Amino acid sequence: MAERFEHHARLMTVLTLVSRVTGLVRDAALARVFGVGPLMDAFNFAFVIPNLFRRLFGEGAISAAFLPRYAELDRDDPEAARRYSGLMLALLAAVLWGIVIVGELLILGRWAASPALDVSGAGPLRVGGIPIEVLTVQHVRLGYELAALMLPYMPLVCLTAVGGSALQVHGRFGPTAASPIILNLAMIAATLGVLPLVHAGSFDEVTHIRIVAGAVLVAGILQLAWTFHALRIVRPVFAPRDPVAWASVQSTLRQTFPMMLGLGVLQVNTAIDGLIASWPTIVGPTIFGFDYPLETGAMSAMANAQRLYEFPLGVFGISIATAVFPLLARQNNDLPAFAATVRRALRLTVFIGLPASAGLCVLAYDAAGAFFRGGQFDAADVQRVGFIVIGFAPAIWSYQMNHVFTRAFYALKEPMTPVKVSVAMVALNLALNCTLIFTPLREAGLAWSTAFCSVLQIAILGRMLARRAPGIVDGEVVGSWRRSLIASAVMAAAVFGVVHFLLPADDRWSVYALRLGVGVVVGAGLYFALARLMGMQELRDVLRRGARSA
Repeated sequence: MAERFEHHARLMTVLTLVSRVTGLVRDAALARVFGVGPLMDAFNFAFVIPNLFRRLFGEGAISAAFLPRYAELDRDDPEAARRYSGLMLALLAAVLWGIVIVGELLILGRWAASPALDVSGAGPLRVGGIPIEVLTVQHVRLGYELAALMLPYMPLVCLTAVGGSALQVHGRFGPTAASPIILNLAMIAATLGVLPLVHAGSFDEVTHIRIVAGAVLVAGILQLAWTFHALRIVRPVFAPRDPVAWASVQSTLRQTFPMMLGLGVLQVNTAIDGLIASWPTIVGPTIFGFDYPLETGAMSAMANAQRLYEFPLGVFGISIATAVFPLLARQNNDLPAFAATVRRALRLTVFIGLPASAGLCVLAYDAAGAFFRGGQFDAADVQRVGFIVIGFAPAIWSYQMNHVFTRAFYALKEPMTPVKVSVAMVALNLALNCTLIFTPLREAGLAWSTAFCSVLQIAILGRMLARRAPGIVDGEVVGSWRRSLIASAVMAAAVFGVVHFLLPADDRWSVYALRLGVGVVVGAGLYFALARLMGMQELRDVLRRGARSA
């Protein structure tokens, strides 16, 4: 009796939505309390390392390599799966904590060699008498202090992710999806809860930001404790002399690096986009003696645009891929069942991702204004960010589908296939980036390059996967995509008409928020109504309240 993944996808979507919303609240609280300045620069610099490990190592490569092997062992020999999971967690903990020790020594060495941070005088913070705004954040002692404080979060979050992968095989998706909520709530509590003491003069802002960094570490401890409590159903066993467990661990580690490349291509492309966009700030206004085509602020505009398109991607697309992965891993020896699961995932991905792409294209400027307008973020910034969003938005469905295809290859134990395609796409993205920024698109060219490469990547991966598992795109899938396209086009036209003709534009936050809210309600309502009218199975899958046997 086949399992169905839609119930798990719904649970992941709901919890991820809560995580994203609390993340927005967290960012809003940090922005309102600390602003955009040296303190947040130091904090963000310090948070880069554990956050990067979380995305590429914990939630990405190790988890993706661990889950298929664990699923196979649990299917064929549950006792071997227990020994494998226990040995994997123990070895991972030893390696990661070793990295933390080395990292702490390096960070503290840099901290000791850096000039003292002057936080007592009036005016802007200074390092060695020079305003901190003109220095890179790497020279700020506070950044090193916060990095040393938050680095231990890295092994905690990675172990949480790997333990969560084992739980997903047993149908327990809650602890993994809800872990970021713990982090967001802890940071919100530290940001807002300490604020009265800051106003009363008990703490200064530097102490306050240190407390927020400490809250990150506390959140990591809570996340790991919850995950290990839930792992009682798995009952991992530490068996260091078990040759089968060691063989499985070695196989997992060999797959980690290629999986990191395969799953991280979008993040690598985003990092390249950021480097190109930040050139005017970190290097200067020229390159090889020529005027650089982008202006200061391009990096910030790109980051804000990425936040907008990543919201539906994180809530829906990655949730589907995460939920379907354990089932694909179990079915890798049954290609007809494997292909049927991929077909369901592809239909559901386009059903959700295509209207998200169409809706964000229409509401790009309103979304930028509703989320960011105010303070130093003026009308010109809204137009700048909205223009970039229009470049990212058309491929949201493609970003989502890439996660499904990549995990399908991992479930088939062919991790190098998506890696080879990913490396080619990174090279193409770099070439397009360096070309399009010299066109009128400017920094929006970086977004269009990322979108084009993503669509090309899923076309190549889909063709390759169809050779390995024939029938993943049949008439039923094409028909579903066609109906999703028609519904999305009608929805986009209706939203454009309602928002742009009935709600005139106005450079006020309240107007942006109203137009965005009305557009989302009208668009979602019309899209689901059309899906119901056309009898789309995907709508029933999304709304089904319980798992049902296939």
